[in-house]
Amino acid sequence: MQLLKWQQLVAHNMEVENIYIKEYNYTLPEERIASYPQAKRDISKLLIFKEGDIAEDVFKNIVCHIPENSLLIFNDTKVLEARLLFKKMTGAVIEIFCLEPHEQYPDITTAMLQKGKVRWKCLVGGVSKWKHQQVLEKKIKPGDKEIVLQARYINKSAQSFTIELSWTPAEMSFAEVLHFAGVIPLPPYIKRTVEESDKERYQTVYAHVEGSVAAPTAGLHFTDTIFEKCKEKNIQTDFVTLHVGAGTFKPVKTETMIGHEMHAEIIHVSKETIENILRNLENNIIAVGTTSLRTLETLYWLGVKTSLDPESIGELNLSQWEAYELAQHSMLPKNALSFLLNYMNKKRWTTLVAKTQLLIIPGYKFKIANALVTNFHQPQSTLLLLVAALIGNDLPDSPAGISMGKTGRENWQKVYEYALSNNFRFLSYGDGNLLWAKKD
Repeated sequence: MQLLKWQQLVAHNMEVENIYIKEYNYTLPEERIASYPQAKRDISKLLIFKEGDIAEDVFKNIVCHIPENSLLIFNDTKVLEARLLFKKMTGAVIEIFCLEPHEQYPDITTAMLQKGKVRWKCLVGGVSKWKHQQVLEKKIKPGDKEIVLQARYINKSAQSFTIELSWTPAEMSFAEVLHFAGVIPLPPYIKRTVEESDKERYQTVYAHVEGSVAAPTAGLHFTDTIFEKCKEKNIQTDFVTLHVGAGTFKPVKTETMIGHEMHAEIIHVSKETIENILRNLENNIIAVGTTSLRTLETLYWLGVKTSLDPESIGELNLSQWEAYELAQHSMLPKNALSFLLNYMNKKRWTTLVAKTQLLIIPGYKFKIANALVTNFHQPQSTLLLLVAALIGNDLPDSPAGISMGKTGRENWQKVYEYALSNNFRFLSYGDGNLLWAKKD
C-alpha cells in the first residue's frame, strides 16, 4: 500500500505516467559499442555539454574544463571476479554469477572475509543441468598451491539462487578465493571472452573497496596524471562507495516509468566526506559516474528524512519514489546535510551505511551535484533517463537519426546525436562526457 501511495503521489506531481521509455530510445549500431578500452585510459574522447553548447576534447584535458575549487566525487568500489565456471563430468558448463551476499551477513565486507564456506545469492547459467543439493567442484593451482572450490545448489527464489561455496585451504578468505578462481564479469553487451588485460582495465585506478559486479565506468578514464593536475588547479577529490549490482543492466520493461522497479544498492559515505561536501556547496560539485551522483542526491534526501524523524532507530534507506514524496519538505542542501551529520553524531556513526533505490527521471530537481562525468548509456535505460533529467530540454527541433519525444528535441538527444555523428565510442569501454546541469 505504501508503494502504491508513493507511485500515485509521483504520478500526480510529475506526470510520470506520461514518461514513456520508448521516447528515450536511439539507434546504437553494434560497431559503436566499444569491445576494448583505448590503449591508454586518458586518450578517450571527451564530449563537454554546457548551457546548450557542445565541445569536444580528449579526456586527459578534462581538468581544463573544470573550474578551480571544484569538488570531484568518485566511487571507489572495486569489481569482484564474480563469475565462477564449473564443468560437470558430462562436459556441461555451469556458470555462477555472484550477485550479493546471503542476508545472514550484515554487509559485503563480512561475507568477503568468510573463511572455508560462504553463502551467496547468484545467477546461474545452465541451471537445468544442475540438480538441487548437487555439489560441483573445480581445482585451481595458483603458483605452488592448490585450491579446491565446491559449489552446492541450496535453493531458488524469484530473483536468484542461493549457492553455498566451500573451499580448501579453509584459512583462505572468500575474497582470496574469488581472486584466483573467478573471472571479471564484463557487461553482457561486450560480446567477447574476458582477457587478462580486463583485470586491470575494468577497474578504476582508485578502486579500493571490493563489492561490485560492474565497474563505475566513468572513472575508468582517470589516471594518476589527471589527479595530479587536479591538485595543481586546486580541484578537490573525495570518495564515496556504492557497490554496483547487476541491476544496473536491468532493462526497463514497462511502458511508463511508474511501473518500473529500480534496483537497490548499498552506499558507504564517511562523516568526513559529508562534511567536505557541506563545505563545498557553494562551489561546483561534480559527480564522477551515475553511481556517485545517486549517492550524493541520496545524502540530501536522507538528511531531509532525519530532519523529520531525528529520533528514528531504524535503518536509513531511500526507496524508489521516496524523494518525490519528500519534495514537499525540501530545504537548503546545507540544512539537509547538517541534519544528517547531527543524526550520525547522535548514533556515533563515523560512516553512513544505507540502501538507496533512488530513481532519477526527467523532472527531478538536483540538490547537490551540478555536473556529471559519465559514459554513453544504452537506449531506453534508467541511466539515460538520469542524463536527460540532469541536462534538461532544449527548443523543439527535428534531429536526424534520433527518435522524438513529446517534448521535442531534448538535450540528451543533441548530445547523443553529436556523439553518433562524430565517431564517439559507446558504453562501458567507450568515451566520456562532462555534462553540466541545466540551470533553473
